[in-house]
Amino acid sequence: MEIKAADVKRLRDETGAGMMDAKRALGDAGGDFEAARRLLRERGAASARKLASRSAEEGVVDAYLHQPDPAMPPKVGVLVELNCATDFVAKTERFRTLAREIGMHVAWARPVYVSRDEVPEDVVAREREIFAKQARDQGKPEKVIDRIVDGRMKDFFEGHVLLDQRDAREGTRTMGELLESAAAELGEPVRIRRFVRFQLGGI
Repeated sequence: MEIKAADVKRLRDETGAGMMDAKRALGDAGGDFEAARRLLRERGAASARKLASRSAEEGVVDAYLHQPDPAMPPKVGVLVELNCATDFVAKTERFRTLAREIGMHVAWARPVYVSRDEVPEDVVAREREIFAKQARDQGKPEKVIDRIVDGRMKDFFEGHVLLDQRDAREGTRTMGELLESAAAELGEPVRIRRFVRFQLGGI
């Protein structure tokens, strides 16, 4: 069957897929646009691990301003650098929307680090020591202390690490899982390089 160039372009614009991938998906889907989108997502998910190894040097810096009262100036501001592999994907509406969603999440959830790798070793050691002492003070058996500490460290990471936090909009998946889903959909690695959060009058 004949695949219309306009449909290929639309599919590329909405998913960030390559031209041949979009055309192939439309052909395999018999021209059904929604089925082609599903095929691209499925194929993208299957190759998500491969995407993680690709460099991501393009992207956007997005600014989000939180204005609780429309009649008053913004009280919270967030800058997010979100990276991908190509400027083509960086210019898509889906990618820019993702950057904005991340900024909104940071404004609400107040993470300190992007990933666990950024948490200093001395901070991790200090927190583990505090949690272990708390467990001993509560009379917990020594043989279960490490397991208790591991559970409390998981809570610590969820509270301080952006990729470990639950998406503030829905709460059913972590921000890390959100990025994996976006990478599969866009066909490129998607990474949060850094963020900064400002609040009027302090942190």
